[in-house]
Amino acid sequence: MDDLYDEFGNYIGEDESDEEQHDQAPPAYKFDEAFDDGEDGQDEAIEQQLMEIDDDPSNAVILHEDKQYYPSAQQVYGTDVETVVQEEDAQPLSEPIIAPTKQKKFAITETELPPVYFSREFMSDLLNFPEQTRNIAVAGHLHHGKTALMDMLVKHTHDLSKRLQKRSGKRKNEQLRYTDVHFLERERGLSVKSAPMSLVLQSTKGKSHLLNILDTPGHVNFVDEVASSLRLADGVVLVVDVVEGVQANTEQIIKHAILEGLPITLVVNKMDRLILELKLPPNDAYFKLKHVIEEVNTIIEDTLPGQSEQKRLSPEKGNVVFASSSMNWCFTLQSFAQMYADTHPQLDSIAFAARLWGDIFYNPSSRKFTRKGVDDKSTRAFVKFVLEPIYKLYSHTISESPEDLKETLASIGVALKPSQLKTDADELLNLVCEQFFGPPAGFVDMIVQHVPSPVDGAQRLLERYYNGPLDTNIAASMTACNQDGPLVVHVTKLFSTTDAAGFTSFGRVMSGTARPGQQVRVLGEGYTPEDEEDMVFATITDTWIAETCYNIPTDGVPAGNWVLLGGVDNSIVKTATIIPSKLADDEETHIFRPIRHMTESVFKVAVEPVNPSELPKMLDGLRKINKSYPLVSTKVEESGEHIILGTGELYMDCVLHDLRRLYSEMEIKVSDPVTRFCETVVETSSVMCYSITPNKQNKITMVAEPLDDGIAEDIEIARYFEEHYEWDKLAARSIWAFGPDELGPNILQDDTLPSQVEKKVLNTVRDSIIQGFNWGAREGPLCEEPIRNTKFKLTDVSLADQAIYRGGGQIIPTARRAVYSSFLMASPRLMEPLYSCTMTGPADAVASVYTVLSRRRGHVLSDGPIAGTPLYTVRGLIPVIDSFGFETDLRIHTQGQAMVSLAFDKWSVVPGDPLDRDVQLKPLEMAGAMATARDFVLKTRRRKGLAEDVTVSKFMEPELWKGIQEEGGLDL
Repeated sequence: MDDLYDEFGNYIGEDESDEEQHDQAPPAYKFDEAFDDGEDGQDEAIEQQLMEIDDDPSNAVILHEDKQYYPSAQQVYGTDVETVVQEEDAQPLSEPIIAPTKQKKFAITETELPPVYFSREFMSDLLNFPEQTRNIAVAGHLHHGKTALMDMLVKHTHDLSKRLQKRSGKRKNEQLRYTDVHFLERERGLSVKSAPMSLVLQSTKGKSHLLNILDTPGHVNFVDEVASSLRLADGVVLVVDVVEGVQANTEQIIKHAILEGLPITLVVNKMDRLILELKLPPNDAYFKLKHVIEEVNTIIEDTLPGQSEQKRLSPEKGNVVFASSSMNWCFTLQSFAQMYADTHPQLDSIAFAARLWGDIFYNPSSRKFTRKGVDDKSTRAFVKFVLEPIYKLYSHTISESPEDLKETLASIGVALKPSQLKTDADELLNLVCEQFFGPPAGFVDMIVQHVPSPVDGAQRLLERYYNGPLDTNIAASMTACNQDGPLVVHVTKLFSTTDAAGFTSFGRVMSGTARPGQQVRVLGEGYTPEDEEDMVFATITDTWIAETCYNIPTDGVPAGNWVLLGGVDNSIVKTATIIPSKLADDEETHIFRPIRHMTESVFKVAVEPVNPSELPKMLDGLRKINKSYPLVSTKVEESGEHIILGTGELYMDCVLHDLRRLYSEMEIKVSDPVTRFCETVVETSSVMCYSITPNKQNKITMVAEPLDDGIAEDIEIARYFEEHYEWDKLAARSIWAFGPDELGPNILQDDTLPSQVEKKVLNTVRDSIIQGFNWGAREGPLCEEPIRNTKFKLTDVSLADQAIYRGGGQIIPTARRAVYSSFLMASPRLMEPLYSCTMTGPADAVASVYTVLSRRRGHVLSDGPIAGTPLYTVRGLIPVIDSFGFETDLRIHTQGQAMVSLAFDKWSVVPGDPLDRDVQLKPLEMAGAMATARDFVLKTRRRKGLAEDVTVSKFMEPELWKGIQEEGGLDL
């Protein structure tokens, strides 16, 4: 009985035989082994495990928490399935436990190829005939009708009748906006990205031509898209609103196109506004049209003084189209004359068109054309034969009853259904004009006559943008647009895929034929034959003909055309040159130069993720943003801030929207906007500043001085300086480098004398000194902003005899210190960017511009009425750092009547000395006028995590610094 209880009095029972123990002990269930078998043997395995004998002692104490009553999730689902076990249900009932796979869609696309009025096989064949192809970019100011012009061309080539008939209510009168595919573009009613389309259109002679067209944004903030598009085009179609005339962005585009050597053709758009809004008589409308055309010609003349005659725009030359894109009509003088010739076969349309513009009058009594009006009844030929018929067409259509209108329209060959005659005025006018004017053949005639074909335009592209020699086989193949030559594609744009997961590369095939499956080399902007680091190998996976809303897959796109490529975008950031993996005869490869933009990114914000763990996700988004927008740039400050640089408020708003929604899908914190600054000097260095290398073997002496006004903007070649700025030949030829980078607005000049410095030895360290100069010019000493408009003269160099003691590690940082010390001894100043401000609005809005500008350190340059309209235009300047919220402020003051454009204009010196320590700055108080520079420098240094103030002694050699201090020359 004593064995039945242990020493604590717990009942343990009698000893049992092993067999009895096995009978009583519960079987062990080994889940891992049972579930590792296949499906067929699973039941047998479980049965076998139940029959196995457990050797564990029967009297082992197993705690409750150690017992396993149910199999674990890992045992049930296997090790390959991720399982999460939570103590409570944190997921709301509105969300499914396993969410379905989301198909992201950030762009409007066609589900299938839409029906067109031409054969797509015919279009593919036209790709092989570059003489019948034209590459053009449609450009102009905001809301001047570029996208509407594209809609007109799309309606004449695409069968969209079913889609338009489905529209009802407010949507019935909405603009089609076929080339605006980004959701932001539809919401805001303006284009943000360039949109390519390839269309087959017929001329007045019935000959078909392939027009590759790029619809570009009109807002001044998005001119980077325009510059990227113009690089691929052979001509520009400039669209100008006849009422507003030449606006700020129009002026920028004209100047850029002229400087790039592109032919310009003009579309004077929205002519219906003269009739319906301004209600101008036909004679006044003529003068308004003439004034708008002359505005454009004046800018061309100002850009190319004395050379503009061949580029002059005039209706009689055939390079001006009159249009109303909202009403679906356009014509040139030649196409309008052809309409008369169709009804009067005896009429010579060419001779008649030549008399339809200018001071040529029609005398109805003698039925002759004269240079002067003979009597009161004589009217200008353009008014008599063009404007008056259009005015009559509009007035009859709007005012007459359906019965009378039917008879009137029948007399001019326009037939409408009874139901169409009873529609509202807008739709009725649209239908009447579409039938009366017919297809846009006049527009096609203008493009074919005045824009060169890809074969004729290739020479200009090579001469201006190709880095390599023009006497090689590959250059000859590009000049001839040889479809059988080596493949060369110049890529200037990256378009997001519909789900924003990747990019496709858009470029122009300069030579050869782009086909899927080709092995190619992608050469970036930093590639040179000597340094092949910026080069990757890739395979073209797809080739498409780009049509904005849809893409047409093709088995090859030959030279002279635009192509959309898949699979080569990984290494491309802004632009690239694509060539074959291997060239015949191992020919040297060169690239097309990066795009020269017509503005600068001066608007700056800092971003960081709300959740710090999402930083890698944000960095990936920033990389994609950098690819998507041509002029955006991202960098990391020393303080760790992630900086985004853009052109303006709307631009930055679109960039941040894409970062949050398209590319990162996360919440980010955005700092208050600031601006980029530059650093410059206004005097020559007071002393010759020298720096000694750490090994005490080399000594570099420099002097800094300001450049002549305008050189920073016009940096080119030695001959230019000699001719325009009266530099002597020796000084012009002794320029070592422009910096920072290749075309920066600063100069490094070798001012050493051969009698003092051995030039051969000096040339061995030339590259190192240039690198030190570039480093210093990229991050100036005041607040690590780029240096601008400064010339650094190398006055003396003392070098070690042995090359090992004058390596880059010694020379580069020493040259940088010499740059900094000479800069700080030359009265340094801070520069800030200025926006050119253009306001268009009613007369009573002018006073508000003066008021708002004066509060923001801005000023008005000019104001005056826009000829032939009740509108006024005001031009002024405003510092970028004071422009944030300016547009909203002005709209509040003018009750939304003012339309404002802010575009980067120039750099200006900030008032005050940035190193003046006597300036007292009080927190939360605005700095005085002459303390502005000091205020900006200190605040910028704090934001970047730099030391509070600038000290020259940090960069200057101790003995030189001591000597200056003893002379009492500085108090820094």
